[in-house]
Amino acid sequence: FILNVMNRILSVLFLTAVFPLIAMAQVKFGYLSYDEAIKSMPEYAVMQENISDLRSKYDAELKRVDAMFPDSIQPKYQMALQSLNFSVMNPHAEQTENLLADAEQTINQLEQKGANQSDICTLRGFLYMVRIVQNPAQNGQRYYMNVMQNFEKALKLNPDNQLAKQLQQKFFEGMQQAVK
Repeated sequence: FILNVMNRILSVLFLTAVFPLIAMAQVKFGYLSYDEAIKSMPEYAVMQENISDLRSKYDAELKRVDAMFPDSIQPKYQMALQSLNFSVMNPHAEQTENLLADAEQTINQLEQKGANQSDICTLRGFLYMVRIVQNPAQNGQRYYMNVMQNFEKALKLNPDNQLAKQLQQKFFEGMQQAVK
């Protein structure tokens, strides 16, 4: 009986040691990039064009509302937030640098107008987070503390700031994946 149990334990140990090696060998022999596969589909170009068109319409509408209510903070906040959302999803797109510059300028304007400091810190933390996503090797150490400090300050000022909580959680998840 004891010999049988020991054989099973050795078999399990052997399999747990061999399976990762087999999996690594498979990676070396074949590679599929889902990103490249999706981008090669003809529908992808149409989808990107539709997204770009919708984004332009959304931006135009926000600018129209901002012109109607120049003292209102909400349209400016939404424009900055949408620019950051686009930038984090498309960190290497042509328009990303312009959107980030506009978002940073808008954040500074919102701060000067006396906008909610928790919201300002949330946007600023998101801005630094996008910078890390653009180039993790170069910007990770550079902006890591800025992200952490801004989200922490946002939540200290307003513990119910759901966007700050969600972005902070995404940032932690992304950092854990990057470390693995």
